[in-house]
Amino acid sequence: MIDEPSTSTRMASRNRIRAPRGTGVGLLVLQAVVATTALMGGAALVVGAVIPELATVLSPPTAYLEGSPFSSYLVPGLVLGLVVGGLHAVAFALGVRRNDLSLLAAAVAAIALLIWVFVQMAFIPFSFLQAIYFAIAVAETILILLALGILQSITSPPDRAAPR
Repeated sequence: MIDEPSTSTRMASRNRIRAPRGTGVGLLVLQAVVATTALMGGAALVVGAVIPELATVLSPPTAYLEGSPFSSYLVPGLVLGLVVGGLHAVAFALGVRRNDLSLLAAAVAAIALLIWVFVQMAFIPFSFLQAIYFAIAVAETILILLALGILQSITSPPDRAAPR
């Protein structure tokens, strides 16, 4: 006997909304950029914290840390590299493999980037990079919503079936 697909499976495949072309590629490009720059930036902050002679070249002024819970850029560098960069690298790898968890990982990575930027803005003076990475996190979120079909269903009217 051949197993019939369940009702929910049939409905899910019938109701699936196709994401606009380039959504997945755009998301992968943004994830690769953030993963690369966050890993490199985190490494630079850690090296600058561990080797003080290099701090002036690799790290922002330590005066930016006044009023924050940190006395050096070691912990922020680790968070930037391992959390922000690591999450984006994992999301990128899952996206390349078209893993079922890729959009969840992408959402977690985008939220981590938003949190990083907001915390940064609370403690250090405004930087053009904050605006760039905030825009990237918003773009990632929009691409995720498009890929899930959520944004499309909000922006376009639903199809009306012809009466029978």
